[in-house]
Amino acid sequence: MSTFLHVGCGPKHKDRTTRGFKDWDELRLDIDASVHPDIIGTMTEMSAVENESVDAVFSSHNIEHLFPHDVPIALTEFHRVLKPDGFTVITCPDLQSVCALIAEDKLTEAAYTSPAGPIAPLDILYGHRAQMARGNLYMAHRCGFTLKVLMGTLQANGFKSVIASRREGPFFDLWALASKSELSEDALKNLAKDHFPG
Repeated sequence: MSTFLHVGCGPKHKDRTTRGFKDWDELRLDIDASVHPDIIGTMTEMSAVENESVDAVFSSHNIEHLFPHDVPIALTEFHRVLKPDGFTVITCPDLQSVCALIAEDKLTEAAYTSPAGPIAPLDILYGHRAQMARGNLYMAHRCGFTLKVLMGTLQANGFKSVIASRREGPFFDLWALASKSELSEDALKNLAKDHFPG
């Protein structure tokens, strides 16, 4: 059975990840002990996870919580824990589509409505204000990405093959899949079909 590391899982489990991970074993890692992860740790310090021990890493809306100088450290950790034929799936906000709304002077207008209520471009850029107001400062955003920047950052930090896509409103997100070893274009596209939203 293949195993994926669910980084920054929060309260979510594998049914809230991707179709491709449905039958995989899940190893949950989070900084917050209250969400009962298998491993307490951060993206930049995953020493509790052995070298080349997982088949994939899944990170949903975590990387934007890092300072820019910490992003390469986290990606190096992702790379380290992956088996030689492993891959990572990362999703995060798409600043390009969010900034299009800001350019229309809609900074505090609802871009979409989530289970937590209306989400404005301001929340997507800097973190969910309501949760931070309740004291959850883990929700603060400290950096951001466009499609080109996310792909380039993955390539600059050791990933050999990268495929990515962006979704404008109402999603305003990026999805990237990056492999530790060189993959053909067809292999990358097939993985993306399993792990990117339909």
